[in-house]
Amino acid sequence: MDLGLNLGYSGSSIGEVLPLVTHADRVGLDSVWAAEAYGSDVVTVLSYLAARTERIKVGSAVMQMPARTPANTAMTAMTLDHLSGGRLLLGLGLSGPQVVEGWHGVPYGKPLGRTREYVEIVRKAIAREEPLSHEGTHYEIPYRGADATGLGKPLKSILHPLRPTIPIYLAAVGPRNTALAAEIADGWLPIFYSPEREAILTEHLDAGLAAAGRDPADLDIAATVYAAAGDDVQACRDRLKPMLALYVGGMGSRDKNFYKDLMVRYGYEAAAQRIQDHYLAGHKAEAAAAVPDELVDEIALVGPLDRIVDRLAAWRESRVGTLILGTQQPEILEPIRDALG
Repeated sequence: MDLGLNLGYSGSSIGEVLPLVTHADRVGLDSVWAAEAYGSDVVTVLSYLAARTERIKVGSAVMQMPARTPANTAMTAMTLDHLSGGRLLLGLGLSGPQVVEGWHGVPYGKPLGRTREYVEIVRKAIAREEPLSHEGTHYEIPYRGADATGLGKPLKSILHPLRPTIPIYLAAVGPRNTALAAEIADGWLPIFYSPEREAILTEHLDAGLAAAGRDPADLDIAATVYAAAGDDVQACRDRLKPMLALYVGGMGSRDKNFYKDLMVRYGYEAAAQRIQDHYLAGHKAEAAAAVPDELVDEIALVGPLDRIVDRLAAWRESRVGTLILGTQQPEILEPIRDALG
């Protein structure tokens, strides 16, 4: 199992987390990942990290598809891959309707069809085997709409790719998006993964693999697990609960929240509803307090290092190929690396 590091939305604090990243690079972690939502962008952060490290892979978790045309994403990926010496892992995701329509100002549309076409175009552009063209339901290249000039023609990137294929990871939470990731991506980026309940997730993953005739070994499950180490187990749990409350209670609307739906599928329906009710009422402390200890223990790594190392046994037995730590504690990286072998 490979070990990664997740920095989250770290654009404004990159100077603070850089020592953690260089330490991860030095002790042999496989990858470091950064995110974007509606603040700092992920490309700038990864460019900076690639310039300040030597061997660690740099991954986007995720680069938002609605923010960029597929060709722009391909250009960015090829450029970052060159600058990093072939270390890019291209993580893509749709985000949710609130961000897509409320921030980027584009329609959320039909996410499954859009994602399928997007990934196909990105791969074509990077492969550079022929001029880029695509005629689909969601994308038309060259554009030939009613307001087109008629001057567009298929083009090849003037930048030759360092690698003709760059690994593409898809972030997905819902059943159909998860199946699509298994069908078309090189890796899957799940959040709040439960090794004991992974059958709830892999049921849809396996459906996608079967639809594409793919071997499960061809798909890297790269799961982010948040970690908080310390002598007081309850205090460590409580450090992570506000983040969980934000996702379950506030990431989305009352009727459409992918993370709340996942908690319900895990069997925490009553707790998920309490978290959302508190959060949407503006009672964030109460929402955090409503997060069950059992849920934190299940999807995170908390407490003394020996407790965390013992908990890794469940992850080693899971189908996860890359364990991505969400932490800012450099002292836990090497013990976890050694425990994973």
